[in-house]
Amino acid sequence: MTGDTQQRHLTQTVDSLRALIEDPALPAEVRRALEPEFAEVERLIAKLEQGELHVAVFGRVSVGKSALLNALTGSARFSVGVLHGTTTTRESAQWQRIGDSGVHLIDTPGINEIDGAERERLARHVAARSDLVIFVVDGDLTASEAQALRELTQTRRPLLLVLNKADRYTRGERDALLARLREHTAGLLRADQVLAASALPAQRRVIRIAADGSESETLETPASDVAELRSRMYELLASEGKTLAALNAGLFAGRLSDEVGRRLTEVRADVADQLIRNYALGKGVAVGMNPLPLADLAAAAGLDVALVMHLGHVYGLPLTKAEAGELVLRIAAQIALLMGAIWGVNVLASALKGISVGLSTALTAGAQGALAYFSTYLTGRAAQAYLANGKSWGEKGPKRVVEEILGSLDRDSILKDARAEILARLKA
Repeated sequence: MTGDTQQRHLTQTVDSLRALIEDPALPAEVRRALEPEFAEVERLIAKLEQGELHVAVFGRVSVGKSALLNALTGSARFSVGVLHGTTTTRESAQWQRIGDSGVHLIDTPGINEIDGAERERLARHVAARSDLVIFVVDGDLTASEAQALRELTQTRRPLLLVLNKADRYTRGERDALLARLREHTAGLLRADQVLAASALPAQRRVIRIAADGSESETLETPASDVAELRSRMYELLASEGKTLAALNAGLFAGRLSDEVGRRLTEVRADVADQLIRNYALGKGVAVGMNPLPLADLAAAAGLDVALVMHLGHVYGLPLTKAEAGELVLRIAAQIALLMGAIWGVNVLASALKGISVGLSTALTAGAQGALAYFSTYLTGRAAQAYLANGKSWGEKGPKRVVEEILGSLDRDSILKDARAEILARLKA
């Protein structure tokens, strides 16, 4: 792929990332809830603009991830130890420049570390934000390795599977093991994505015979063998580096966009619920202060219209006063159709439940206020369902939607709480 094409991919991705986090239509509540993710996007933008490429190693404890990175850099840049879990946090080091991109190598904790749930989460987090993942094994795939490999390939990250410690095997054993690894990963990786390396070969006993026939024995450590891996990495990053970085960032942005949508739905639902309760309480208190005959409760319908208009703004679907009024009447008609003319009497009976004979004016006012509360609450919930579905009742139609809302409400509980709150406000 040409440099111009790679640069175009990178520029397009940066533009889309900026558009995502700078969207003026995004509510402040959603923006606050997603601050960590937006900070991650800012880091991704900086990474792309600075031309950085990230390569992460991934694998079980003690397969030689750190040693492999040290062999690539030619120096002891990463912690290597004999104990399990030497790498407990993310470690990184700049490797070399390929074209105009600086390549950074990132070490991760082992995925099977004891008490290592957080380390495994960190490893997956780093790998998911890297432009190339090197999955390191030291033998045939274990069940946990196979599962982790499948999960990583599903993220569509470019990936190399490296059989480390290849010096422990004879040539025939190594070739047979590579063949098994390629067989196990068929459909996930191409054959040329599975290769062998020896990052830190074991010491070997060497016997030398002098000219006089005497023998001497020494322990020698062979040089590391990562030439094939280094060559494959260079090839991938030189030809596809910027496009890989753009793809990685684009995938992250796609997931974040889905998360924004999910959080936006949650925040809108929370705001709408509080709004409905506030309007319902306002109407309940107004009726409680000046009790209205049941037949005249429609006189307070102006609050319902205001509520519906307010809900329209919450869902980004503004309604005119006429549209909101029409929607309120439509909902009221469905309630009447479903419950008949006596529904208000039944609700009032629930509101009065538990009150002794010889009702005081305050208690009667509380009951009628609770009825007003309930009617507005029900109207608000139905309007919320209509707006959340994009100004549509969907395939169910208004009757079924209102019926489901009625069925989901605990009427007695709502009325009890409403009456108590209204009376508390009236006595204040």
